[in-house]
Amino acid sequence: MNQTQASTALAKRTLLLAVAAMGFAQTVLFAILAPLGREIGLVEVQIGAIISSSSLTIFLISPLWGRASDAWGRRKVLLIGLFGYSAGTMLFAGVFQAALLGYLIPIVALVLLIATRVANATVMAAVSPSANAYMADITTVKDRIKGMGALGAATNIGSILGPAIGGLLAGISLITPLYFSVLLTVAAGVLAVYALPVLPKPIHIRKTQKLKYTDPRIFPLVVAGVMLFMGFAIVQQTIAFRFQDMLGLDGTQTAKIVGISMMFSAAAALLVQLLVIPRLSVRPFVLLRISMPMMMVAFAIMAISETQNMYMLAMCILGSGMGLAGPGFMAGASVAVSSEEQGAVAGVAGACPPLGFTVGPLLGTYLYSIDGALPYWFAFGCYFILFFVTLKFKDRK
Repeated sequence: MNQTQASTALAKRTLLLAVAAMGFAQTVLFAILAPLGREIGLVEVQIGAIISSSSLTIFLISPLWGRASDAWGRRKVLLIGLFGYSAGTMLFAGVFQAALLGYLIPIVALVLLIATRVANATVMAAVSPSANAYMADITTVKDRIKGMGALGAATNIGSILGPAIGGLLAGISLITPLYFSVLLTVAAGVLAVYALPVLPKPIHIRKTQKLKYTDPRIFPLVVAGVMLFMGFAIVQQTIAFRFQDMLGLDGTQTAKIVGISMMFSAAAALLVQLLVIPRLSVRPFVLLRISMPMMMVAFAIMAISETQNMYMLAMCILGSGMGLAGPGFMAGASVAVSSEEQGAVAGVAGACPPLGFTVGPLLGTYLYSIDGALPYWFAFGCYFILFFVTLKFKDRK
């Protein structure tokens, strides 16, 4: 291996570590936010608003960072994302710490938490587009899919470890997982400083017509994608309340069990993507149709069960369903347009998860405040409708 190849290999590994650290950082909050919010006197809808505001920010800001990476360089934007997240999380955790010590009343804490989380999300959103663009720059067309797939797998691994390790660290204090995520992203940023070479700025290419969300070829898929991730977000934001209220747990116990359940869910999704999907030779929309009944079963179990084991089972089923639905959705969007529009449709499809996570937490926590089972029956109904929406795609090539 010559020096150039060694440098490229090191850059790839650094990118994988960076997105894994960010995957950890983004998901660790789900294990602790609900009990932590309740500890400082916030109600369910207020806690949901914290996640919704940051998700909306990522949805709006990510395309801007993608264009900034063209103008400023991939490395610079990636470093802004990693170090910016670290600084923003310290502020976010500091607000929680002040509220826990009684220095902030709940309404003031809520305003400051939303403000610091939005600021945090603004810079956090720089990591994904810059990492993907950097990987595209250092891979050949032949290896491009493998490189992008590796980034996705690294994000999934971080997402598995986030809730699991976060739940364990919550045994020290509910705020400890946030500080640990800062250490990881700072370490990834320092590594990127030394391991990522500065790449030449991309050559300007002819602009293609912007692909609109309302394009009739993909609009039903956009609606389906937002509904898909909205239902998933409803579960992620309310499951901690469900565990705590149904099982009579304190905040630390809740964080631990939620962390384990999310780890099982993410692991199930990863196993499906690694072991099942490569062996299936079905069209993308078939994957969506298979996944819908699975996730409806998971929602029903969450709505009617009262035991920890059944909730764990439901999370595993939900993860398996998302493991099928996610690739089915992305591939379905890809085959709906021409080869010249693949980059554009990837951007549109990539906007659906944060948009779903903007609506889901607020809606889910509001429904939960009415009745603990209502968010899951609502998600069940959405996916029931979504199942029939996917039937419209059966004749697409």
